[in-house]
Amino acid sequence: LKARRLRAIDWKRDNRQIEDKVRHWFAIIGRELADPAILPENVYIIDETGVLLSVLKSLKVLIHRDDLRKHRGTTVKRTLGTAIECISADGRCLHPLIIWPAATHRSSWTTHATSGWHFACSKTGYTNKYISLYWVENVFDPQTRDRAGDRPRLLICDGFGTHESVEVMKFCFANRIILCRLPSHTSHKLQPCDVGVFGPLKTAYRAQVEQACRAGVGAIGKPHFTYLYDRARNEAFTSRNIRSAWSKSGLFPFDPSRVLREFPAPRTEIQTTIPVD
Repeated sequence: LKARRLRAIDWKRDNRQIEDKVRHWFAIIGRELADPAILPENVYIIDETGVLLSVLKSLKVLIHRDDLRKHRGTTVKRTLGTAIECISADGRCLHPLIIWPAATHRSSWTTHATSGWHFACSKTGYTNKYISLYWVENVFDPQTRDRAGDRPRLLICDGFGTHESVEVMKFCFANRIILCRLPSHTSHKLQPCDVGVFGPLKTAYRAQVEQACRAGVGAIGKPHFTYLYDRARNEAFTSRNIRSAWSKSGLFPFDPSRVLREFPAPRTEIQTTIPVD
């Protein structure tokens, strides 16, 4: 026996709860990816990530040996924004769409030049069916149409209903966009953004916030966000990270065993013969 520290996970995401979903997913998506008309450069996945504007972690600093302080003072704003990101199987990323928890977007919030970025607002700061439709019409389609030409585009999304509204599905059908949905509670294994991109993104963003605070910036607000997030994004959304994320999720190259090997092997029945006197 040995002691091991285990990370807590929602029971619905436990391997025993999602194994059938994962196997079914690979059976379905495998048929789509086997189509010769589907090229890696035309396969995309969309995901959202929440970003707390001002987030600082503990760090090592030099202090006097008799100093008993165990914390440091800082000004924290709990504003949470949402970034809609989309990556391709050949290692590219599209321009993001940033959602603010506000009624309207103010130009003073984008002091840093962000060519190609899109901005939206909602009461909660999260996406809704209107923002999802705006994204597919004004962000995804213009950036991917010319590259695809006459070939279909495959867009993978999570199971949120906002991505599958009637309006979104009509637009996708009319523009040869094949919409595929990830099974619920499996994004930690099947969603490339969660598997290999958003982790480095959050780490890089925290580092940018730390540098800004050390440089004398007080509370990190919306006017600072685009500059800090842009730098963090450039560090995290590299072609290498994106390709690695697709590979770890078993999609490109298509290899379900990259994920399925994490599940326990099915038990084999042991037959015994009982001698009869």
